[in-house]
Amino acid sequence: MIELKQYTPELHDAWNAFVAKSKNATFLHNREYMDYHSDRFEDCSLVALSKGNIIALLPANRVGSTLYSHQGLTYGGWLTPVKHFTIIDMLEIFDEMKSFLPSIGINELIYKAVPHIYHTYPAEEDLYAIFRHNGTLIETNVSSTIPLENPVKFSYNYRREVRLAEQKNIVVKETEDLEPFWNALSSLLGAKYDTVPVHSLNEISLLKERFPKNIRLFEAVCEDRLLGGALIYDCAGVAHVQYIATTQEGRDNYVLPYLFDHLINETFKDRKYFDFGISNEDHGRYLNEGLAKQKCYMGGRAIVYNTYKIVF
Repeated sequence: MIELKQYTPELHDAWNAFVAKSKNATFLHNREYMDYHSDRFEDCSLVALSKGNIIALLPANRVGSTLYSHQGLTYGGWLTPVKHFTIIDMLEIFDEMKSFLPSIGINELIYKAVPHIYHTYPAEEDLYAIFRHNGTLIETNVSSTIPLENPVKFSYNYRREVRLAEQKNIVVKETEDLEPFWNALSSLLGAKYDTVPVHSLNEISLLKERFPKNIRLFEAVCEDRLLGGALIYDCAGVAHVQYIATTQEGRDNYVLPYLFDHLINETFKDRKYFDFGISNEDHGRYLNEGLAKQKCYMGGRAIVYNTYKIVF
């Protein structure tokens, strides 16, 4: 018999302990990450229990009568353990949601599944349960990912640009100082897209302080001048590019392929995947073809980040 209840702060330590051993959770699901923007979202995370023990967690927030899993996270479906959990358990959880969610005024679930590259052990029980409950696919975003055990070489032009950049005395280094990169990133996003980074400098600094092994900044510099950089979320065997920025001097000197050649073939070569991130806007309806091609030329191939809807 499975019981569902809403997360409360009293479950903070138990939540984090479960996340640490889950087969499809990452540090994004730790409460120290989730709660940094708790003022923006009404938390409605769910806890599934069997005989009083936690067997699954759903990071979630609610807006009116809709439950989202979770609007403040890139992905966040049901998190499950490797042992003592079956597809039958997941079906029972979804069955229980049919009565539990309406009882708290929710009649719709928008569900962002955790992409398979973040699974440390197969964890797609939720996708089958969504099918069984007549869920519909409402959004697909395309990311570009490299399996690092057998990466495809850069395109000829990009390999040539790497060789040219090597002659420019450019150094790639990891740094704890986020501000110069954040200034360059904000300037680039403002000029090109009239937008700002999702995280403010204060927010990303706080998160990096909480997760120093997972949030890592790499800069390409020449004589102490910042030419470009990439902020990497390093978790679950995946090096995920969260933010990229280059200066005009960096673009003129082919710094981007040089930086990623270093990250892919040296810094993160022992990870399972290198994920460039999505190339979409408008909930997946628009593909930035130039950006997608750029990632493809560096060896990235498509995986999808899917979102589903279930009406209860």
